[in-house]
Amino acid sequence: MKTWLSLRAYAKLLDKDFDEVVEMVDNGEIVSKEENGEIFVEADSRRHLPSEREDGELLKVDLESGDGVQFVEKTIGTILTMHEKVVDAKDETLEALKNENQFLKEALMSMQELYDEDRKTIETLSNELNATRDELEFMKRKYKLMWGKVVEKHAGGNG
Repeated sequence: MKTWLSLRAYAKLLDKDFDEVVEMVDNGEIVSKEENGEIFVEADSRRHLPSEREDGELLKVDLESGDGVQFVEKTIGTILTMHEKVVDAKDETLEALKNENQFLKEALMSMQELYDEDRKTIETLSNELNATRDELEFMKRKYKLMWGKVVEKHAGGNG
């Protein structure tokens, strides 16, 4: 949205002579627009074409009549409102992140518990496997001794 000032208000704002401002308008150094017989200049730009608001009406600010004060008050109010919305959005974001972090922490704790249980299961199974191997080796030796004597008797009795 463009801010439009009367020629006198603009000259006062720039601390320039009224005739200098008129000359700047004539030279095209500043953007101006005439409405109802009065010339207004764009306050925030010198080399752009004038533009209108969406509804086609110009925003006019006359510092001498007090419109400038109202404009500044409205601008500050708008900025404060936007600031409140940003703070609210920030608070909501922080709350969402805290909830997400809590969820991830709980999931991690659960995974750690499962890992510990799996590790204990693996340790138990490894112990059982080692015991079974030891038992198998014992049984092999036992049968070798037992069948070894039978083979010796059988071989000795035939020969």
